Amino acid sequence: MRKRRTSVNNDESNEINLTPMLDVVFIMLIFFIVTTSFIKESGIDIQRPESSAATPRPDAQVLVAITPEGAVWVDGQPIDMHRLGGAVAELVSDDGSVVIQADRDATTGMLIEVMDRLREAGVDQIAVAASRSAS
Repeated sequence: MRKRRTSVNNDESNEINLTPMLDVVFIMLIFFIVTTSFIKESGIDIQRPESSAATPRPDAQVLVAITPEGAVWVDGQPIDMHRLGGAVAELVSDDGSVVIQADRDATTGMLIEVMDRLREAGVDQIAVAASRSAS
């Protein structure tokens, strides 16, 4: 009779409890999700002009990119200049800002036209992106 009790106890103790392992995996998953930073990209490669007074602007909601050829991109999608103001105004909240990433070879006239269209659509907080120079 004693042997049966011992063998029953041994069978129960040989099972692996997965609950603590799953708890650790879920905690690690939550940690990685919380600590991941998502970087917004303009969707195209832009060579920004350099500036010694450039400061980071992490609160940008919408990125508008201007290529050297004069094409305008909003959050990675090409857009017609006539629809630019309305499309950006829909994406920006009241306290949000727009950053214009104009290529250094893009014309100043195109940059001014984009800024005018955004202001006509009611976007007040507009910044122009630049790379911080080494000097």
